[in-house]
Formats: sequence, C-alpha cells, structure tokens
Amino acid sequence: MKTDFNSDGVVVPAPAATQPLTGLAPGGTATVVSVEDGGPVGRRLLELGLLPGTIVRALRHAPLGDPGVYELRGYRLCLRRSETDRVVVTPGRAGEPPDA
Repeated sequence: MKTDFNSDGVVVPAPAATQPLTGLAPGGTATVVSVEDGGPVGRRLLELGLLPGTIVRALRHAPLGDPGVYELRGYRLCLRRSETDRVVVTPGRAGEPPDA
C-alpha cells in the first residue's frame, strides 16, 4: 500500500486510484467520487443518483462499447460513453478492496 508521510511523522494512506466510470468492466463495482461537469449533463447525472459515495455496478456494454448499463440505488441506468466519461469512480466499494 502506498503511503504519504506528513511532517509530523504520521503515516497517511495514499488516496485510492480513480478512473472514469467508462473504464469499469462488466461485473465490476465502483464507488462514485465526483461528477466532473457543472453543466446540464452533470446536473442530470447527479439527479439520476450518481452522487459521491454511491455504489455502481457495471452490468454490460453494447458490442461496440457504447452505451453501457449500470446498476445503482436499486435501478438500472443506460448511459453513453460521453456521459460516463464525466463520472469519476474508485474501483470497489467504499472501505473494501477493488474487484479482481
């Protein structure tokens, strides 16, 4: 595990690697970190439930990779790549190691 040392000598764990939701393979689980757009599309993604801390599972992608189906908050959501590129996630559930 990577760590950062601050000047007080206390070991602080390095932040988990982030990636866009687009990079989540089918069957993989991730936790939403942020939505990188303050415009209408970003607001709509937040309204759809892609809030920080939300657990998202990738179910499947179309044969050419666009669109993809994701499960979150008890429902399924189909999103295009241009939309999922705006959602930043950390692989795995919050507090758990990433999926293999």
